[in-house]
Amino acid sequence: MSKDIRIKKGLNINLVGAADQTTSKAVLSNVYAINLNDFHGVTPKMLVKQGAEVKAGEPIFYNKDKENMLFVSPVSGELVEIVRGARRRILTLRILADKEQANVSHDLLNVENASKEEVKAYLLKTGCWPFIKQRPYDVIANPDVNPKAIFVSGYVTAPLAADLNYVLQGKEKELQAALTALGKLTPGKVHVSVGKSDNSPLAGVKGVELHKVSGPHPAGLVGTQINKIDPINKGETVWTVTPQDLVIIGELLLTGKFNPERIVALAGSSVKAPKYYKTKIGTEISTFLYSSGVEGDNFRVINGDVLTGSKSAPDGYLGYYNNTVTVIPEGDDYEFFGWNKPVFNKISATRALTFSWMQPNKKYDLTTNTNGEHRAFVVTGMYEKVFPLDIYPMQLLKACMVKDLDEMEQLGLYEVAPEDFSLTEFVCVSKQPHQQIIREGLDLLHKEIG
Repeated sequence: MSKDIRIKKGLNINLVGAADQTTSKAVLSNVYAINLNDFHGVTPKMLVKQGAEVKAGEPIFYNKDKENMLFVSPVSGELVEIVRGARRRILTLRILADKEQANVSHDLLNVENASKEEVKAYLLKTGCWPFIKQRPYDVIANPDVNPKAIFVSGYVTAPLAADLNYVLQGKEKELQAALTALGKLTPGKVHVSVGKSDNSPLAGVKGVELHKVSGPHPAGLVGTQINKIDPINKGETVWTVTPQDLVIIGELLLTGKFNPERIVALAGSSVKAPKYYKTKIGTEISTFLYSSGVEGDNFRVINGDVLTGSKSAPDGYLGYYNNTVTVIPEGDDYEFFGWNKPVFNKISATRALTFSWMQPNKKYDLTTNTNGEHRAFVVTGMYEKVFPLDIYPMQLLKACMVKDLDEMEQLGLYEVAPEDFSLTEFVCVSKQPHQQIIREGLDLLHKEIG
């Protein structure tokens, strides 16, 4: 039995350049990289030295605070470089891949009969635990904590993001195995959300509570669904997993091998032939970027979707949790008197001199231009129109900026992640970095209280 969730507040950002539903195999990357910034709050301790040969699925470092939490290599090859920053902090690990890949094989786990501790130990030692995130704090889940529930969102509303109904086709066995295992880790329910009218492979899984979601972005964000299904209070913890990571976990449970395969959507108006590519975590973006062709030479590569992704060089590496790479024109031009004339070719949540509200289904070719400069907060009420959570967004942002821990707690910081503020950042007339502010607030709260 499913439970419907209808989100009314939000804003759909329809952009030109959605990926066609065809999949090609990306060129094999010579070098794969693990960016430690993807594992927020983790202090890595190396298990192998630079120059060592590793197999795919072999542990290469662990979390200093949780020594049984292992991180494994996505491919077999030589660890050719350990990039360090200030105070010798490890930033990036680069692995020169072998032409013939060798995998670490693990004994199979009987998930149906396994205990909670056996499932937990198996995921920790095989390197699949980092795919499980937790709220509060939006970090890798603490294995010593019992979550009250686990959430999986199979509904996508972010602009130009990979279509999960397409990329999950034929992965029903892996999804079921992973969800069965996750169900052992919580005394509560495993909540799975799909689109109300979607034909999702997730809709047929057993042992979960299914929710059918409808509404504009951010209806597809797991934080929105948590808020509507089972909100987080102080002292409570929930875990989240993305569907493509479920496939990796499920394949490991079924085969005993860690296969970090990703079907990545290459999208954006600067891509001549946007489509999907089959590749691996940490691959060089250039291995599939130029296969589809890129318009012009003044573009920005975004590692993720346009709202939550990070700027990347064309020869950068696919993020550990990303399944979308977006390429749009760089907005480094200046529009003379752009603030003082009617706007027909841009999306806006306001009706002042803008007309996008008259054509809700029109697709736009937007650049990275913020169309304004950073300034003090202006009270307009726009955040509340696109923010469906039962939280006061501006007040929470200000509490984070002034580092008021009591206000952060009372205003609901435990419940949110930076991505939940991506849409308020998009409509912000003050051009404030909302996601960065929330991330810094979560880090401070974690350090002082967590």
